[in-house]
Amino acid sequence: MVDLFDVDLTGMVDMHIHSAPDVWQRKMDDLELAKQAAARGMRAILLKSHWTLTADRAYLVQQVVPDLRVFGGLVLNNSVGGFNPIAVEAALRMGAAEIWMPTLSSAAGSEAHVGLGLTVLEDDHLNLKRDVLDILSLVAEHDAILGTGHLSSDEILALVPAAHGLGVRKIVITHPQHPLVRMSPLQQEELRDRFDVFFERCMITSVLGGGPLPFGTLVDVIQRVGPDTTVIATDFGQPDNLSPVDGLACFIAELRSAGFTEAAIARMGRLNPAHLLGI
Repeated sequence: MVDLFDVDLTGMVDMHIHSAPDVWQRKMDDLELAKQAAARGMRAILLKSHWTLTADRAYLVQQVVPDLRVFGGLVLNNSVGGFNPIAVEAALRMGAAEIWMPTLSSAAGSEAHVGLGLTVLEDDHLNLKRDVLDILSLVAEHDAILGTGHLSSDEILALVPAAHGLGVRKIVITHPQHPLVRMSPLQQEELRDRFDVFFERCMITSVLGGGPLPFGTLVDVIQRVGPDTTVIATDFGQPDNLSPVDGLACFIAELRSAGFTEAAIARMGRLNPAHLLGI
């Protein structure tokens, strides 16, 4: 059994962490998280909330923990007005590094309440909504990251070409193996071959993080689509999971055991996310 403290996290980045203050109970607050990450030599973290902007919190934590880069963003759920270009522009001017499409408020995430969820598509299921296009233009203008959130694979396949056409240079497909997203490896390969996108592989989607996906299946899809377009992250912060820092250490240890080289792990955990964050 690997001692997680022995796993070297120097220079590593986790772009998907949930910490307090939050609507849901979290494992720890922003400051405790940042101090733990800095103590292990990590380079950066990105704070995510399903309900509120985190760029302002990130700024304050950065002042207290200067040895770690701390970033925030905005998820376009109903709590911020959904597809709200005004909220997006404010977030970007506040320094948001990533703008995510809806998660808890997405149509894919609201199947129990059909018709209430947010979708990027017009009623014809072909064209993107005007506000979505405006948001993509803002993301491009500020050279921010576009995260796909909990959109369905069909929505993502419509969103990515439009984002690319409007000049968005940093596109992250958020946990494509998530049950709400259900993007097949073939669909991922097609996106990889047509556009400059990254695929965020989150520990939480696997059984090691409480998800339904066998870890071997996650390994297989990373190997198939390739480390060059992969970003590893935890999506941790839940009270019953490991701390996000230990979760990342566990993820790296398991990838190493699965046969990934040190170069591949560095690409997925250090170089690719640093490129996206511009650090």
